[in-house]
Amino acid sequence: MSNYEYYTEIQTTLENQIPNIAKEQVRKIFRAAFQKKKNQMISEFLNHPVTKEIEMGINAKNISGTLGGGSGNLFSFIGFEEGYDPIGPIEEVLLRTDFKLIKVTKREIEFSVILPEPRDVFAVTPMPWASGRSWAKGIETGISGLGYYLLKSTKNSRSGLGIQSTRKVRKKSRFKNTQYITAFIRKYEKEFSNLEL
Repeated sequence: MSNYEYYTEIQTTLENQIPNIAKEQVRKIFRAAFQKKKNQMISEFLNHPVTKEIEMGINAKNISGTLGGGSGNLFSFIGFEEGYDPIGPIEEVLLRTDFKLIKVTKREIEFSVILPEPRDVFAVTPMPWASGRSWAKGIETGISGLGYYLLKSTKNSRSGLGIQSTRKVRKKSRFKNTQYITAFIRKYEKEFSNLEL
């Protein structure tokens, strides 16, 4: 049994779309439609500004706009270890999205789509400096310390670029909360529910 608890029961009527089609053909058609939507989901996640910025590492610009227009980027601000891939664990969770065919007839398909919940993603995205917190959730709810974030190359930096200063170095700097994992998963709950063959 999957750890994911989201299941959507969907009935797709085939009477007008695929009349008198063999059951195995229906399965193949459905599987192709499901995989196309899943590929779209993964592609959209990988092209999200937050995802792209983090994947670019310490040389990225703040294309997500989360750092209040200041210099720096999410990779160095969050403090990921140099060479670490923070996006890989999220992609692995999303790739486990699957389906179960419940019933297939000439007129109807009933199936369940198994999607991760946001908490499944949050569980694999710990803050480098606070294992009980999720950086992916922090993108949505806020990450403190931006006023003390100093873009500086030093051996004391986990990422190799950026440290937390002991005194405030950015005036009026506030992390800009941004929709990320929760909104993304909720969107694809609807997308899979409206899957068209």
